[in-house]
This record gives sequence, C-alpha cells and structure tokens, in this order.
Amino acid sequence: GMLEKGKNEKHEEQVQFAAYKQFCDDTAVEKTRAIKEANGEIDSLEAKIAKCESTISKLTKEIAQLDEDISVYEGDLQAATKVRKMEHADFVATRTDYTESVDSVTAAIALIKRKMYNKKQAATLLLQIQSTDSPAVVGKALAAFLSTAETDVGLDVTAPEAAAFEDHTGGIIEMLEKLKDKFEDERTQLEKEESNSKHAFEMLSQDLTNSIATSKEDRSDNAQTKAKTAQKEADAKGDLQDTITSRDDDQTYLSDLVSTCKSKSDDFEARQTLRAQEIEAIEKAVEIISSASVSGSADKHLPSLAQTGHSFAQLRAVTKNENQIRVAAFLHEQGAKLNSRVLSALAVKVSEDPFKQVKKMIKDLIVRLLEEANEEAEQKGWCDTELSTNEQTRKEKTEAVE
Repeated sequence: GMLEKGKNEKHEEQVQFAAYKQFCDDTAVEKTRAIKEANGEIDSLEAKIAKCESTISKLTKEIAQLDEDISVYEGDLQAATKVRKMEHADFVATRTDYTESVDSVTAAIALIKRKMYNKKQAATLLLQIQSTDSPAVVGKALAAFLSTAETDVGLDVTAPEAAAFEDHTGGIIEMLEKLKDKFEDERTQLEKEESNSKHAFEMLSQDLTNSIATSKEDRSDNAQTKAKTAQKEADAKGDLQDTITSRDDDQTYLSDLVSTCKSKSDDFEARQTLRAQEIEAIEKAVEIISSASVSGSADKHLPSLAQTGHSFAQLRAVTKNENQIRVAAFLHEQGAKLNSRVLSALAVKVSEDPFKQVKKMIKDLIVRLLEEANEEAEQKGWCDTELSTNEQTRKEKTEAVE
C-alpha cells in the first residue's frame, strides 16, 4: 500500500536523478573536449589565414615587379629594334656609296690608262680627290668625270692644268688605285661591323625575348598561386567562422547545462534534507504519543500550541484522545515550518483517524521514510562511486587520445 508506493516513487526518483547526473557529467566532459578541440582548430585556422595573407601580399609585390620588368624588357626590345633598323639603313647607304665609289674609281683608272678623258675635267677630279676622303664626294666627282670623259676627249689641251695632269698620269693612276683599295678595305670593315652589330642585336633580342617569356610565365604562375591561396584563405575564414560559432554554441550549452544540473542537484539535496527533517518531526510526534508525562511533553514539544488553538477549535469540540489532538497540532506546525506536504497531510490524518490507527500510521510512515532515506543514501553512494569511476576512465581516455 502506502509503504510500497513510497518505496517505488523514491526508487524511481533515485534512478532518474542518477541517470540525469550521469548525463550531466558525460555531456559536460564531451562539450569541454569539443570546446578544447575547437580552440585548437581556431588557432590553426588563424595561423593558416595569416600565412595565406602573407603569401598573397608577397605574390602581389612579385607580380607587380614582374609587370614592371616585362614593360622594361619590351621597351628595350622595341628601342633596340628601332636602333638596329636605323643602323642597317645607314650601313646600306654607306656600303652603296663605297661600292659606287670603287666602281667609279675602277672605271676612271681604265679611262685614264686609255687616255680617253677630258684633260680639264681630269685636273678638277684630281683636286677633289686630294681634298677629301669621303666616298660620297669622291663618287660624285668620279661620276662627273666619267660622264664627260669620252664626249670631251681632246678639249682644252692647252690648259696648264691639263698639261700638269698629263705629266702626272702614272701618279694619278697609282693614287686612284690606292683610293680604290682604301674604299674596298673600308667597305669590308663596314660589312664586318654590320655583321657584328647584327649578331649583337640578335643576341640582345633573343635575351630580351627570353626574359619577357620567362617573366610572363612567372607572372602567370604567381597569379595562379595567388588565386589558389586566396581561395584557401576564403575557405579557412569560412571554416573559422563556423568553428567559432560551434564553439560559442557549445560554451553556451555547457554553461546552461552546468547551471541546470547544479539547480537540479540542489533541489535533490534539499528534498533529502526535507525527508530527514520529516522523519525527525514524526519521531518527536511518536515521543509525544508514547510519553508518560503528556503535559510535560506538550510543554516541551508544543510551545506554540496555544497559537494553533483557532486552527484546531473543532478538534477540541470533538471527543478524542488529547494526545491525538496535540500530535496533530505539532505535525501541522512542523509541516508549515518545513513546508512539508507529508507532515501537513499526516496532521490531517491524525486529527481524523482513531488514535490506535494514528500510532500505527506514524510508525509505518517512519519506517517508510527511514527506508527511503537509507535507500537514497545507498543509491547516492553508488552513483557517486560510479561517477568517480567514470570520470577517471574519461580522463584516462582523453589523455590517451591527446
């Protein structure tokens, strides 16, 4: 009946609280571990982000430098190509002058040897040749000489310059031959210099072209690496935010869990204390009932009985055992003091039931409360032992994992 019901309710409460306390402890350990791992992951992600930012900054500077290098190389190549074209044009013009001059000298020598020339024009040619080393000037003079040589043969034979030229024909031919050799040597040197300049330009052009290609390739590689690094940074920032959110949620949950578990634990301990106080009150009630000196017991245990006279006015009006009335008053007072529904209900029962049934009921209640208290104490001891063992096991496993 009442005893068995009380035992079942007490046992169920013990089992539920033990399971809840186990849940609290296990969940707290799990959340603490998750928070610790999250903090480690956050540190790792922050370091990864910082490294990515450093790499991106470095690559940005390198790309800018490569862009500048490519611009300089391309500018140098364009300038070198332009200069080379100008040099080659000068070479072609100068070589043409030398070639024409050599051809003209050769033709002039042949004419002079055959005496087929205008004496006055020949004297003028001699003066021009003696006054310049320019193949262009000499070439023009020779061209003028050759154009009139055959048409004006024999004219002005009495001119003093012509007579002088005639006397020095052999020396003139020798001078022209030396001039021809000189022009040929200078033309050869010019061609050699042109070849060297062309080779130097080709080497420079190839070097600049290679530098441009290498720089463009390096820039492309750096740009790709920068893009990949930027993606890694973005991914890491996303993971960081998710990890921080998850960690903060765990911290909030853990804080709430600890607070709730403590509150429920405090409530549980309070109920245990209340049961002990209820047992103590009932034991005193039994002492009152069993006392040989009822009035002494009443004076000792019921100091405020007079104050409860109004509440039990009807009890006094009914013919009942005086001890039953005093016990009911005492239980009512203790029930109000301890805020105990058990004692308050018992006070009502005591005031209504026959005195023999009251004594039996109180004894049965004492037995029930004592048994519940003992069972609860034993169960709590078992729970504490299990929790301690589980905590040690969790610590060992956590240390092993770490």
